[in-house]
Amino acid sequence: MNVAENLETIQANIRQACDRAGRSNNEISVIAVTKYVTIDRAKQAIEAGVEHLGENRVEGMNEKYDEIGQGVQWHFIGTLQSRKVKEVIDQVSMIHSLDRKSLAKEINKRTDRKVPCFVQVNVSGEDSKHGLEPEEVIPFIDSLRNYENIEVTGLMTMAPYIEDQDKLRSIFRKLRTIKEEVETKDWAHAPCKHLSMGMSNDYEIAIEEGATHIRIGSKLVGKEF
Repeated sequence: MNVAENLETIQANIRQACDRAGRSNNEISVIAVTKYVTIDRAKQAIEAGVEHLGENRVEGMNEKYDEIGQGVQWHFIGTLQSRKVKEVIDQVSMIHSLDRKSLAKEINKRTDRKVPCFVQVNVSGEDSKHGLEPEEVIPFIDSLRNYENIEVTGLMTMAPYIEDQDKLRSIFRKLRTIKEEVETKDWAHAPCKHLSMGMSNDYEIAIEEGATHIRIGSKLVGKEF
């Protein structure tokens, strides 16, 4: 596995998707999802030019953070238990899975800085997916206005692993529509400028529909365990 070559391919695909959508590729942040790879593979990604690493588990993130440190931005992209917040809050640049008030309270309590958070939305309606129902998003974000250490930087969703491009596109488009609705509120605590959506199998479609942060694992760093 040559991570640098993989990154070049992904960047070329990003440029093409941005061209199709009339966007600049500078708008896209590539998050290397390193859950299933070793610290050495994560370091290869950094050497290749990756500036963002994403982890799904607290233990995995801290293990890599202890070796790699602050040379990259760390994104927590998995379900975060409230009791685990204190173990990652000082390391993370962004949290992609804010989906309940109890988690917001813990994030707000455990730090004295403003943490950019993506509100996770279960657009597809799958039972296996975490996140708010689409109709819950506006009231939930409104309820966070007094949490001074949380900034709702955008919305996140996970699409199903399917080949139906029209279905994928409709899911991503729905999330963008919700984001635009949040933006119209002009809330100081929720600028909501970003969309975290798209993974190895669907990131080009996600970019065409407005993604700013794509989470790439197997197509970038592979899977070692």
